[in-house]
Amino acid sequence: MSTQLDPLSISADLLYTVKTDGERGALRDHLATLERSRLDRALGGRAEKLAFWLNCYNAYVQILLEDDPSLLEGGVLDRWKFFARDRVPIAGVWLSLNDIQHGFLRGSRHPWGMGYLPRPFPTAFERQFRLESVDPRIHFALNCGTESCPPVAVYSPSDVETELETATDWFLEENVSYEPRERVARVPRVFLWYRGDFGGSSGIRSFLERYDVIPSDVTPTLQYDEYDWSMDLGDYRRK
Repeated sequence: MSTQLDPLSISADLLYTVKTDGERGALRDHLATLERSRLDRALGGRAEKLAFWLNCYNAYVQILLEDDPSLLEGGVLDRWKFFARDRVPIAGVWLSLNDIQHGFLRGSRHPWGMGYLPRPFPTAFERQFRLESVDPRIHFALNCGTESCPPVAVYSPSDVETELETATDWFLEENVSYEPRERVARVPRVFLWYRGDFGGSSGIRSFLERYDVIPSDVTPTLQYDEYDWSMDLGDYRRK
């Protein structure tokens, strides 16, 4: 089986089988038992790390919540446990969803602190396979199984830049509104939670200007929408 030799293919195939309700047991086993040296060779660059960790995160959110919807249906403590407990085996290491999002994809940044605080005590595994800097577009590609999340797509290293642009364009168009009379931009709460990832309030405005969702000649007030934690599984982006 060719995917045995290619961790990137395994991650993409796993997410695809989750999407199509296929048999994913063998692929999960392959991910769990990968040799670390093989993973190191596969994740040699930024694009490879982005695609691999995005696919792993999005696949396992769907898998875990399909198996046990109650993981996300309780209060704040239950949600914290869902993201913080080690439930994802990769290359002989048990990882949490927080490890993948904040450790690998955000370059070891703390889940709290609005994106300004480092994640304390990253493991050797995390240091080896993390991105060195955060690309804020990941926030429009990660799906944690709720109504306010962006739809899921399968990412590939060769096209990850284009795919992230598509994900960002879609999410901003659907979720950002601008009131010219009041000069107010209503934005998703993810911008507040990870404000430092975008470079602060001015960075958020520059980001919104770049994607043409607010005018370039104004400095609007930012209002952050509430987050809807209602569970929403199976939300896949249509190409």
